[in-house]
Amino acid sequence: MSKPVCAVVGVGPMNGASFARKFAAEGYAVALLSRRTEYSGELAKELPAARAYTCDVTDASAVKAAFESVSKDLGPVDVLVYNAGSGVWGNIEELKPEDFELSWRINSMGLFLTAQQAIPAMKARGSGSIVVVGATASLRGKPFTTAFAPAKASQRSLAQAMARHLWPQGIHVALVIVDGGIKLHEGPQGDAPPASLNPDDIAYTVYHLSQQPRSAWSFEVDVRPSQENW
Repeated sequence: MSKPVCAVVGVGPMNGASFARKFAAEGYAVALLSRRTEYSGELAKELPAARAYTCDVTDASAVKAAFESVSKDLGPVDVLVYNAGSGVWGNIEELKPEDFELSWRINSMGLFLTAQQAIPAMKARGSGSIVVVGATASLRGKPFTTAFAPAKASQRSLAQAMARHLWPQGIHVALVIVDGGIKLHEGPQGDAPPASLNPDDIAYTVYHLSQQPRSAWSFEVDVRPSQENW
């Protein structure tokens, strides 16, 4: 029997690496999608049945080509983990219009494009999971997140809309809001603030959400450090 396939979109040495390792350990073939493959290519060598793919989530043609390659090499995607998330920091007076647009393209449009590529095979199979990694900014904005927070809020609303639409087809959509800093998965931890989260704990949450029964509404989990350190 071929392995189920997990596509991790947005791969770095913190959450992305932990997601890849967790799903690989659970028996998945893992597709690592990122704009550059210097890191993801090395990570793929560590994991069984893992491959790295170049994918610019702001480019519809690049997303389509990447998912076609994943399907050809590994098979149709069973679980999509959308972890791509970045932005330009600054307040309303500092940011340029293109900064605002880029944040939206990475966080919201990228989810839209990758989900559209994953959904047809999930729908045909009658099962699948899409897990979106949000942030504190998904719920509230601060001056320096003037571009990032609206993009993450849009991403959250998109996840909710997809969840309501896709549940009759057996496709589960979930959102994980990560509230706090994240420790580096590799290297020294001396500079990590005491309230930082371990990316392996976030990966545990994402994996188990992907295995839950299908829902008419997205499961939304707020992951944060322990109270004594917060």
